[in-house]
Amino acid sequence: MKSLLSCVIVTASLTLAGSAFAAELPAAAKAKCGACHALDKKLVGPAYKDISAKYKGDKDAVSKMIANITKGGAFGWKLSNMPPKGMGATEAEIKTIAEYIAGLAQ
Repeated sequence: MKSLLSCVIVTASLTLAGSAFAAELPAAAKAKCGACHALDKKLVGPAYKDISAKYKGDKDAVSKMIANITKGGAFGWKLSNMPPKGMGATEAEIKTIAEYIAGLAQ
């Protein structure tokens, strides 16, 4: 009985943690990038977690992502080219999105 209760508690904790993590996705990342990107699965473009893994350990990750999002392109993903500034994201939104993605690797 104790092990069943422990499993239920762990499962509930992981579910809540996952929901809170997903809720932290910046609004612009959902509204302006969500048609092509998702947190953990490839859509038209790579998953945010995959992008984060690509830049893990790179001290210039945020500035590189900002530059890439701003200019657009495929960035070696062999997928469709992303349009410059995605779906019209502002510089502030691009910075927020890049910081969020870089933070996923932490």
